[in-house]
Formats: sequence, structure tokens, C-alpha cells
Amino acid sequence: MGNVNLPTPVALAGGALCALGGYLLGVVAGPDTVERTTAVVESYDTETNELCLSGEGVEGQEGRVDDGVLCGTWRRTSGTTAQPQPGDAFRFVSLSTGPVAGAPEGQRAATIIYGDVVR
Repeated sequence: MGNVNLPTPVALAGGALCALGGYLLGVVAGPDTVERTTAVVESYDTETNELCLSGEGVEGQEGRVDDGVLCGTWRRTSGTTAQPQPGDAFRFVSLSTGPVAGAPEGQRAATIIYGDVVR
């Protein structure tokens, strides 16, 4: 068995080509990522953390959307101190969870909204 020596530029180019191929394969075949979107705060209840958002950003979001308004429980990002006020721009991701097995008939899915006020 013989040794094969490649010039350094050829070896580096081959490594870069492999890394680029792996990246492209990951982008094409990898999982979909969640997109953050922006909406307008309609209301926020400090006692229950119930947040309602409206605008184009709520279209197609997971959760209960009634008459163009997405409502759910707000989960804050770390370090958040600002309270949402009606009219504030709010960047978020929503997640909808189904009713728990054995739950009473007619129980709705829970909607969780992760995000923060845009300053």
C-alpha cells in the first residue's frame, strides 16, 4: 500500500467542498424551523398571563385564532421585564397543545405564545 500526498490547497478545497455539501444536505433534508413573526398586542391580563395578538402575523399560526385574534398563555423570554400594552408590536412564536387524554368533553387545546415586546 502506498502513501498519497495531496498538495495543501487541494486538501483544503476538498474539505471545504465536503462541508458545503453537508450544509446543503442539512438545509434541504433537515427539519423545518419555527419562524418568529410580529403582531400587535390587543390585550394582556397580568393575573392569568392571557395575551391576545392581532394583525397579519397571526394568520397561519398554531393556536386558537378567533376573528383574526390569536389568544394564548404568554411565556416570557429570559430577562424580560416589559409588560405588553395594547398597541405594542410583539415578536412571537406560538405553539398549540392538544387536550390531555381523559380530559372533559369539549376541552380546548392550549395555546402558548413565546416572545417579547419589540422595542
